[in-house]
Amino acid sequence: MTRLSLCQFAQFREKFVSDRVKTNFASWFPGHMYKGMLQMQAKLAVVDCIVEIHDARIPFSGRNPKFYSMLSAIKPHILVLNKTDLADLTQKEKIKKHLLKESVKEVLFTDCKSSSKTGVEKILPTAIELMKDGDFHNRLNRNSFSLMVIGVPNIGKSSVINKLRNIHLKQGKATSVGAVPGITKSVLEKIKISENPLVYLYDTPGIMTPSIDSFEVGLKLALCRTLNDSLVGLDLMADYLLFWLNKHKKFKYVNYLELNEPLDDIRMVLLHIAKQFNKVQKIKTAEDFQDAG
Repeated sequence: MTRLSLCQFAQFREKFVSDRVKTNFASWFPGHMYKGMLQMQAKLAVVDCIVEIHDARIPFSGRNPKFYSMLSAIKPHILVLNKTDLADLTQKEKIKKHLLKESVKEVLFTDCKSSSKTGVEKILPTAIELMKDGDFHNRLNRNSFSLMVIGVPNIGKSSVINKLRNIHLKQGKATSVGAVPGITKSVLEKIKISENPLVYLYDTPGIMTPSIDSFEVGLKLALCRTLNDSLVGLDLMADYLLFWLNKHKKFKYVNYLELNEPLDDIRMVLLHIAKQFNKVQKIKTAEDFQDAG
C-alpha cells in the first residue's frame, strides 16, 4: 500500500484547538496603519478608482470589508487577487462570483512572479473603463486619471505597481519590494504608470482590520506573511497548516517529507524533519546521571 493510499484511512482532528493560541495578534494595528488610513481618506477627493490587492490563497480572509466598502461607496472598486502562482484556482469562478456580490465592481487574478503579464495587463484597461463612467468634477484634467492601491500588508502591492510601470512605461521599480509586512509606512506621492492615457497612482501602507474575530483567520494571515511570524509563533503556524492540509485532503506533504504515513501531530512531523537534516541532539536526563553514578 502506498503512502498516499494510507491517507484515506487516517483519523484527523475535526477542529483546530490549541491552548497556546495567542490573542494579541487580534489587535495588530500599529500606529502607522491608523495614520495611513487617515491619509488615504484625505486623498479620496483626487482619486478616481480604488484598486484593492489581496492574496489569492485567502480570498475571503483578512480583508477589511467595512473600510473598503466605505471607499468603494465613493469610488469604483477593483479587487485584484495576487500571487495566483501559489493559490489553488480550481474554484476560481465560484470565488469571483462570491466576491462580486460585495461592493467590488470587478475581480482580477494576477501573478507578478511570472515572466509574462499574467493578468496584470488587465488592471489598467479595466480601471479606465470604470473611470470613464465616473464623476470627474473634482479633477482638473479630464485626460488624466488617479488610482489608489490598497490592501493588507505584504500581499504584493509594490510588485503590482512595478509590473504596471514595466508593462505600460517600460520602466523599472518605483517602489520598494520586500518580504516583511509593513515596508510602506505612509501614502506616497503620485507614481506614474501610464503615459497614454496619463495615469498616476498612490501606493499606501498595508492596512489590517483593527480586530480579527477568528483566530483561524489570524493563522491564515500569518501563514501568508501578512502578520508578523513572531506575533503568532512558527510552530503554531506549522501545526495549523498541518491541520488544514489534512482537513482538505492535501496529502502531497507525505511524499514530499518522505513520511511513512500522514500525521496529525506537528511534533512528530518536526521530529522527522529534524532527523532528516541531522538536527537532533541527545540530552541527558536525571535518569542518565543516576545510571552513570
